[in-house]
Amino acid sequence: MKTRIMELFDIQVPIQCGGMLWLAIPELAAAISNAGAMGNLTSGNYNTGDEFRAAIDKTRELTDKPFIVNITTMPSIRLPVELLREFFKVSCERKVKALEIAGAPVDTFLGPEYIPMAKEAGVKVLHKVGTVKHAVHAQKVGYDAVTIAGFEEGGFPHKDNVSTMVLVPRVVESVDIPVMAAGGMVDGKTLAAALVLGADGMMMATRFLATQDCRVHPNIHKVLIERNETETALGLKKLLANFGLQVRALRNDIVRRIEEIEERDGDFSELFPLISGERARQVWQDGHAEEALLTVGQSVGRIQDIPTVAELIDRIVSEAEAVLRESLGRVTAAV
Repeated sequence: MKTRIMELFDIQVPIQCGGMLWLAIPELAAAISNAGAMGNLTSGNYNTGDEFRAAIDKTRELTDKPFIVNITTMPSIRLPVELLREFFKVSCERKVKALEIAGAPVDTFLGPEYIPMAKEAGVKVLHKVGTVKHAVHAQKVGYDAVTIAGFEEGGFPHKDNVSTMVLVPRVVESVDIPVMAAGGMVDGKTLAAALVLGADGMMMATRFLATQDCRVHPNIHKVLIERNETETALGLKKLLANFGLQVRALRNDIVRRIEEIEERDGDFSELFPLISGERARQVWQDGHAEEALLTVGQSVGRIQDIPTVAELIDRIVSEAEAVLRESLGRVTAAV
């Protein structure tokens, strides 16, 4: 298996971990990279540039393989724009392999000088987007690759509600840079599907959450196995309307409370305590899955076990290769 994204990132398998607040830390990033894929160190886990710099250094103590840094370019009380700029500069200073920008384009949110800054440092820049228009813009302003995410994804899918199956070939047909598929990506079958649709690899996050290397309470893993593909919900549509986004999270008591507040046009002061990142941070650790907004995708319905990262990646690659061979065999036999 050889794709453009593997060459761009210098990785052995065309799989990248997406950004995960509180979860994509040095230990998980290194486990993924050591298994041949692209681990993710999420900058939003840190409160200062120095903390983030130390996290990069710690990740490098745990792996000599490439990893990607996530910077989420959205308005945030805890993570002001100046801090995001510092994260970007630290990433270039430390010459990480790549940056994953999730949210607004770097050139408009941080400034037009930031992509040239990365290029000068030899850092690749990937933009995670939810529309064809934004993928085209990414190529125009100099990104090295894009991830196109269908609305099946957990986190913040685009409000257009277009599926991965439709978006991937549309983006592949619209840009020349490497394309990663996201949203519903979970196993070898979905990797094979992404490749057939023209993508150069896949990005997944929910599936990496459901591994032994992800440091969450055992009850969280139990819940992920028990839930099916119908048990996530889209919300915060009014709050995020100006950004063209919404949130997809596991359906639970908090989601139902958020829905009730939004239905009656409640005030942001009612919503904020329920959607706080600190609240989710606590729940990942104490396992009380009903008490926070847990951003997982519809792929949760296809999770049936909690393997190690290394076991998962080996299984995905083997299954993808087998599925592609078997599918080609069926087509050939039918001709």
